[in-house]
Formats: sequence, C-alpha cells, structure tokens
Amino acid sequence: MPKKRKSGGKTGSSGGRDGSVHCAKCGRLVPRGKAKRVTRYVTLVDYAIGKELREAGAIVPQRQVSDWYCVSCAIHTHKVHIRPTGDRHKHDKIR
Repeated sequence: MPKKRKSGGKTGSSGGRDGSVHCAKCGRLVPRGKAKRVTRYVTLVDYAIGKELREAGAIVPQRQVSDWYCVSCAIHTHKVHIRPTGDRHKHDKIR
C-alpha cells in the first residue's frame, strides 16, 4: 500500500514518540505533532475596567492561552482551512 504522506501527517519531532494532548473541542487524545495549536491572548481584568485603565495609560496584563485541536475539529471550527489542490505541496505556514 503506498504511503500518502512522507511525514505520516505529523510535524517535527525527531526525538521519537511525541506526547499526547487532548482536543479542546471533543476531548480526543491526539499526538502533539499531529494536533493543531491555536494561541490567543486573554486579559486578566474585566473588559470595562481594562478599557478605563488603557485610557488612563496603564498597561493591562494579558496572558497567552494555547488550545490544541484534532484535525477534524480544527477544520470544522474554521481554525484551519483546506488548501486548494495546487497549494497543498507548498511548505509555507498554514493560516
């Protein structure tokens, strides 16, 4: 049977087996190299208070939150888009 992808659908990791992460949407256990990571910034204060502080010139702290998605949930929630056939072999960063 021919192999569809040289990488087996996974990224990086030359150090053996990857750890596993849980999908943020469905809870499926996915290898870290195959899961899609979505990073967003979350403020630590309420929006209305943060707006007043920003207008006063204060720096409002934010923290980085990463969610991991399995491939099917990432496509379903539009975090990752299916590329056109001609663009699939390009090794650019997926948006």
